Amino acid sequence: MKTLPLAAAALFSLAASASAETVEVRMLSRGEHGSMVFEPEYVELAPGDTLQFRVGSRSHNAASIDAMAPEGATPFKGQIDEEIAVTLDRPGFYGIKCSPHLGMGMVMLVKVGEATVSEGFVDPALPARAKKRFEEIMGRAGLGEAEP
Repeated sequence: MKTLPLAAAALFSLAASASAETVEVRMLSRGEHGSMVFEPEYVELAPGDTLQFRVGSRSHNAASIDAMAPEGATPFKGQIDEEIAVTLDRPGFYGIKCSPHLGMGMVMLVKVGEATVSEGFVDPALPARAKKRFEEIMGRAGLGEAEP
């Protein structure tokens, strides 16, 4: 009799993992919105979905911005020219950067689950070009101004 609940739990777990999606993001020196970009620059995911970072141009990496991640989110940092897969489980907004090109504004924004952008989300310590790029991304994504 105990095997029936275990089998049901296993099937539910299998169905949940089967529904998780993988979204590819290319790291590029030139793209639709200028130089030093991630494409796409904005992604909406469900909790448990995976971002697959692909090398579209050399000398890039993908790394989380600690000050721009949900509380309890696991930070990540790929090596230069490394293709990495990152599963995001915590709902909220994530800022992602290319470490060597942050000063040139190479950033992207990810929304996981139901979330709103909070006031002060964009880290004031970021270089000016990175802050400007985040504002542009949020505008193109229809996120408007940050909510209080």
